[in-house]
Amino acid sequence: MELTDIAIKFGLIVIIFGISLLVAMYSTYAERKIAAFFQDRVGPNRAGPFGILQPLADGAKMFLKEEIIPANATSFLFIVGPSLAILTACIGSAVIPWGQDLVIGDKVIPLQVTDINVGILYIFGVVSLGVYGVMIGGWASNNKYSLLGAIRAASQNISYEISMGLSIIALLLVTGTLSLGEIAKQQHGWHWNVLYQPVGFILFLVCSFAETNRTPFDLPECETELVGGYHTEYSSMKLGFYLFAEYINMFISSAVMATLYWGGYNYPGMDWVAAHVGPVAAPLIGTAIFFAKIFLFIFFFMWVRWTIPRFRYDQLMDLGWKTLIPLAIANIVVTGIVITFFN
Repeated sequence: MELTDIAIKFGLIVIIFGISLLVAMYSTYAERKIAAFFQDRVGPNRAGPFGILQPLADGAKMFLKEEIIPANATSFLFIVGPSLAILTACIGSAVIPWGQDLVIGDKVIPLQVTDINVGILYIFGVVSLGVYGVMIGGWASNNKYSLLGAIRAASQNISYEISMGLSIIALLLVTGTLSLGEIAKQQHGWHWNVLYQPVGFILFLVCSFAETNRTPFDLPECETELVGGYHTEYSSMKLGFYLFAEYINMFISSAVMATLYWGGYNYPGMDWVAAHVGPVAAPLIGTAIFFAKIFLFIFFFMWVRWTIPRFRYDQLMDLGWKTLIPLAIANIVVTGIVITFFN
C-alpha cells in the first residue's frame, strides 16, 4: 500500500470518527427536542439560537464535573468499563460502506475503511464485546443496583443476539455473502433487501432496540427500579462515555440496518444521476441519501422511546426466547424453501 493510500485511509478514519461523535452529540439535542414536541413543550432553547449549542454546554459540564470513584469500587475496572463501551461503539463503523468509490482524476477513493469478507461477523463480534463494558462497569461499581443492571444487560444481550443472528442467516441465503460492501452493491437502484426479507428486517429492528438498550428494552438502566442501572455510580466524563456509547451504537445500528435492508447508498435512478452529475458528485449524493436513511432510523428510535412504555423484564425475556427466535427460525425455513424451489 502506497503512502498516499495510507493517508487517505487515515483521513477517512478520522472523518468517520468525527462524524460519529458529532452525530452522538447532536442526537442528545434531537432526543430532547423530539421529546418536547411529543409532550407539547419547548425543549432546550437557552444555549444558542433554538438551543443549538446545548450539546456543547452539556459536554463542557461533563468535562468540568468532579471525577468520583466510590471508595469500595474496583478502581481500574471502574475506569475500563466506560472506556471499553465507547471503544467498541466507535470501531463498528470500520466495515460500513458509506458510499460508492469516489473517482478524482486517476485516483479511486473507497468510502469504506475496509471491506473484509466477513463484515457481518465483525459487526456481531464488536456488538458482543460492547456488553462487556456495561458488565465490567456494573460489577466494578460495588453497588447492587449497578450489578443488577449489568446482569440484565448480559442476559438481554444473549437473548436478542440469537434472534438477530438468525435473522441475518435468512439474509445471507438471499445475498450469498458476508461482505457489507458486496451486500450494498447487490442492492443497486431499488433492489433493496427489505423487499425480499421484510420479516428478517423487523426481527433485526426489534433486536437492535434490545442491543442498544433503548426503550422499550432499556431494562439495564431502568430508573424506576435500579436508580440508574449499571452507571448509577458514574459521574463526569465516565458517565458521558456511557451516554455517548449508547448514541453511537444507535447511529451504527441505523447504518447497518440501512446497509443490509434499505439499499445503503443506493436509490432509484442513481444511474441517470451518475451520467449527468459526474463521478465525483454522484457518490456524494449516494452518501447523503445513506445518511438521510440513517437519520430516519435514529428518529424512529427516538419516536419509539417517547411513545411506547418500558417492558417488564419477564416480558422482555419471553419476547426474545418464545417469539423472536421461533419467528427467525421460521423465516430461515421459508426463505430456504423459496430459494430452492422458486428461484
